[in-house]
Amino acid sequence: MQLTCDRALFSTAFQAAASAVPTRTPKDVLRNVYMHLSSSGVELVGTDQEVAIRFSVDGVTTTSTGEALLPTARVSSILRELQDDQFEINVEEQSLTLKAAGSQFRLSSEDPRDFPPVPEFSDSDYFRIPASVFRQIIRRTSFATDVESTRYALGGLLLEFEDGKVTVAATDSRRLAVATAACESEGSPKAPEKTTVVPTRAMALLERSIDADAEFVDVAVRENEVLMRTGRCIIYSRLVEGRFPKYRDVIPNSGSVSIPLATSPFHAAVRQAQIVTDEESRGVDFVFANALMTLSSRAQDVGESKVELPIEFDHEEIRITFDPRYVADFLKVLPPETLVDLQLTSAEHAAVFRVDDSYTYVIMPLSQNR
Repeated sequence: MQLTCDRALFSTAFQAAASAVPTRTPKDVLRNVYMHLSSSGVELVGTDQEVAIRFSVDGVTTTSTGEALLPTARVSSILRELQDDQFEINVEEQSLTLKAAGSQFRLSSEDPRDFPPVPEFSDSDYFRIPASVFRQIIRRTSFATDVESTRYALGGLLLEFEDGKVTVAATDSRRLAVATAACESEGSPKAPEKTTVVPTRAMALLERSIDADAEFVDVAVRENEVLMRTGRCIIYSRLVEGRFPKYRDVIPNSGSVSIPLATSPFHAAVRQAQIVTDEESRGVDFVFANALMTLSSRAQDVGESKVELPIEFDHEEIRITFDPRYVADFLKVLPPETLVDLQLTSAEHAAVFRVDDSYTYVIMPLSQNR
């Protein structure tokens, strides 16, 4: 089996497939990227058996069909060092050779028949979401998950499909991010009966795989798994088991005070206040009074800070304490010119940050007697 490859295009596809290959696994065969040659093209597959990526490769010339396993670490290093625009891959029974103009590498290769099967996107009924919008939604929610949690299904993103829209929610029990967008249906997909919680890692892989030319992301939800297709890439993932919190119950309808804030100066003020914090004193006091927002922090053996920002505020003073990391996480996924509506009730109630009607972020305040 022989093929001639465009180095840049093959390297991009290989890196994408390799991102699903586990760094540690008792199954040595999973340390490889599976390559399949057929009459319809060349496909690379990586998996840890929880999450998998299929990536169709451009720029390949071959008359061969067949399959092979590419040792991930070695092939990655070779592709990184090659300087030629094209290179060849020759596959024999237990070895493969990568050859460029001035380089040749012969590597041992395992039996591709030992590689576990990975589901294909064969569904005719699925949901379709604009790719750029879905990528934005993933960025705006995935940071709020808790990948180490064993409580509920906090290590993933909840997907809900209803009335022509998709809602994505993520929480670590101290904060909540919810984003919505319009979606279409191809065929007759049904909203899943079970809670659809996709692992954070799978959604992160999808976000990185959506390129600038992609128009849509197709999502097919099965009983215990999900397949997501965009461009030349297909992401497969098992769903996270467990219950997802009833997130709608913790979102206040509205706060007693609404404060408009521009993202860029707000983010700058939070970053400055965050400098004088430590592991024991994470909190920053946010004081709203006299058309000013004042951020103050104090940490033993570090010092203290005070940052002021003029705002539109004509109410009685409100003082509330936040972990600045949670505020900064929200602000850094927004364009600098975005206008944020901060809704506050009191120092003890959750604060709600809203961007239009499509993005809501809720943070629980810290105790001021910490």
